[in-house]
Amino acid sequence: MTDLRRTPRARLESTVDVALAGEHHAGRSRDISLGGMFLEAAVVPAFGAQVVVTLTLPGQKAPFSIPGVVRWTRDGGMGVQFGLLGARETHAITEFVARSSIRLSRP
Repeated sequence: MTDLRRTPRARLESTVDVALAGEHHAGRSRDISLGGMFLEAAVVPAFGAQVVVTLTLPGQKAPFSIPGVVRWTRDGGMGVQFGLLGARETHAITEFVARSSIRLSRP
């Protein structure tokens, strides 16, 4: 199977906050790229839901919040496509993926 992703992704095991319609839910990230991330969560929003994911990448001192859209779901998890990223977020994610020793690809 060909991987159609435009940007490389890296494993990221981290606690995140997922804001949906003013409510906050805990989640756990599994991977990240400039395009988005996969999250596991007890509350999984519907396809197309607008969310804000707040996380702190390893090596970063402060968390950042990234707007996104739920692009797919499965039991206990979702794929979030990031919206507009600022310079700080873009740099942090790019550096994290570049230095990650475990890059992911589809089988």
